[in-house]
Amino acid sequence: MKKLESTWYNMLAVLTVISLVAGAALAYVNQLTEGPIEQIKEQQLNDGIKAVLGGEDVTVQSVDTTAAGAVVYSTEAGKAVQATDPNGFGGALTVLVGFATDGTIKGYQVLETAETPGLGAKAQEWFQKDGKGCIIGKNPGADNLTVKKDGGAVDAITASTITSRAFLRCVNAAYAALDGGKESDAETGASVQHKKHEGGNKE
Repeated sequence: MKKLESTWYNMLAVLTVISLVAGAALAYVNQLTEGPIEQIKEQQLNDGIKAVLGGEDVTVQSVDTTAAGAVVYSTEAGKAVQATDPNGFGGALTVLVGFATDGTIKGYQVLETAETPGLGAKAQEWFQKDGKGCIIGKNPGADNLTVKKDGGAVDAITASTITSRAFLRCVNAAYAALDGGKESDAETGASVQHKKHEGGNKE
């Protein structure tokens, strides 16, 4: 086989072919994995709703989206609200918060985070019932759920004030969504589709 001459045209042609083949391969792989990834996210969301509302038999009866972008999942056990804050230390932070009918927090789960491992990533445990910044059982309408540094009642994650503020903004936004203006998605049933939202300093 004759070797290609090392010319600018031949190099450009080879690079173009390689790029096309690589692009086609990536598109094919993405097509294969997109479905399973969405199924995993949907299952994680369903499991999260059960966890934050404290019941294995929780069934989502309706799904509503507020004008602010929060998503409210109504069930017989209360409401689970998904809210996102774009200004965490590592980027957007998405939290699912479970509320009893009186507005008190039953549980929460961090769905998406890019926070620093060992620091901001501690949000999943820090604010739980046995955590130093516990918010379980509190009502954002009656309790000042901001960090103590800002005059609130919640202990911030050690060395992670930015993440703590973003987390608590999610919690307060979730509470505000309970009675906020809603755009109904008209979805019902036990299975719900996960929704994506788009939303310097040291931890």
